Amino acid sequence: MKRSNVSNNVIRRLPRYLRKLDDLAGKGEERISSDKLGRQMGLTPSQIRQDFSCFGEFGQQGYGYNIDSLRKEIGQILGTYRGYSAILVGAGKLGTALVQNFDFIIEGYTFLGAFDIDPEIIGTRIDGFPVYDVAQLGDFVREHKVDIAILTVPRHAAQTLTDILREAGIRAIWNFTNTELEVGEDGPLVESIHFSDSFLVLTYHLAQEDDREKQ
Repeated sequence: MKRSNVSNNVIRRLPRYLRKLDDLAGKGEERISSDKLGRQMGLTPSQIRQDFSCFGEFGQQGYGYNIDSLRKEIGQILGTYRGYSAILVGAGKLGTALVQNFDFIIEGYTFLGAFDIDPEIIGTRIDGFPVYDVAQLGDFVREHKVDIAILTVPRHAAQTLTDILREAGIRAIWNFTNTELEVGEDGPLVESIHFSDSFLVLTYHLAQEDDREKQ
């Protein structure tokens, strides 16, 4: 499977394709053309074919795409079948909501538990998963060779815990702390989620719409 020189924009569209294909499969559909898929996703058929061609040829002329096969292909590309392990660091409201609304088993990942500083939370369970004392974090990551940490702690604690995770050998951090993390050149991969960015994009489009109505 080819992967060289794939743009970040293409990579970020892959989860959108996977969600749409999951939805179509749930409705019992078995195949779809690039034209129909493009209309449903607001993309051109040529863009879809171009995106998929970065990884190989998945469709057939005159037939389109087999939805189940394409789901599996995109899942393979995104690494959902490799059993990567994950932990949650920060078992507050946001962290709890993420665990409860992301079914790691169905998605193909292995969730090992959560960590927190609050003695009232430590020893409890979130959606069946144990909550450990954050003092155990480094040793746990080393012992279990954890791949991904989901970081949902307050901003003031983000860098300290990032340093612990980096020293323990974490491979990637899904960062919800609304601050940029310093991990060094040889540190883990970081994907930072800033909710305010999406909100500001939304208000930008609202402002554009209002300005057009005034013209």
